[in-house]
Amino acid sequence: MATYVLVPGGWHGGWYFEPLAQHLRWHGHQAYAVTLSGVGDRHHLRSAAVNLDTHIQDVLSLLETEQITDAVLCGHSYGGMVVSGVADRAPERVEAVTYCDAYLPQDGDSCWSLTSDVYRGLFLANATGDGQNVEPPAGMDPRATSQPLATFLQAIQLTGAELPTRRHFVYLSGWSGTPFASTYERLSQDATWKVHDLPVGHNVMRLAGDDLLKILLEV
Repeated sequence: MATYVLVPGGWHGGWYFEPLAQHLRWHGHQAYAVTLSGVGDRHHLRSAAVNLDTHIQDVLSLLETEQITDAVLCGHSYGGMVVSGVADRAPERVEAVTYCDAYLPQDGDSCWSLTSDVYRGLFLANATGDGQNVEPPAGMDPRATSQPLATFLQAIQLTGAELPTRRHFVYLSGWSGTPFASTYERLSQDATWKVHDLPVGHNVMRLAGDDLLKILLEV
């Protein structure tokens, strides 16, 4: 039995990964679909003080409280920033990582520095309401909520701890303007990673949820 900890991308709460978590439980595993501070049903915690460190601590606290020592972390999009911080700070609690069309930072990187000009423009344009929170892009699921700008801007601080030997990258190749193509190309040449190419858009749960389930069960 494995313990899956599923971290959604920007503007999404645990609702995004809950259907996947239910399927994983049906297969006999434990699974947690995380809602990060200031987003989703925790939007009441939104403030200018919520940043990437806050979100990393959200997941670390879950691992500690639930006494998880065999976590299979899965981060989608922005969630890759969070997964990276958790794996670095609590390597003894993490057995595997899966980055699903997600940012894979080095020390000092941020979502802002790793993303494309299009998304940097979106972050700024959608934060003009109060200057502190980024509204979700148009057309997103109605459950999506605004997200503190600092979570996208803060640079991650990594100690240099190695990622688990079981490390997967899922590239969703069916959309234009993806900021993850270079990561996929680089990891495809790295024997320490197992890479997957799903020819769908970025919304993996709507477009390829069954495929992601199969990959996670393999992990």
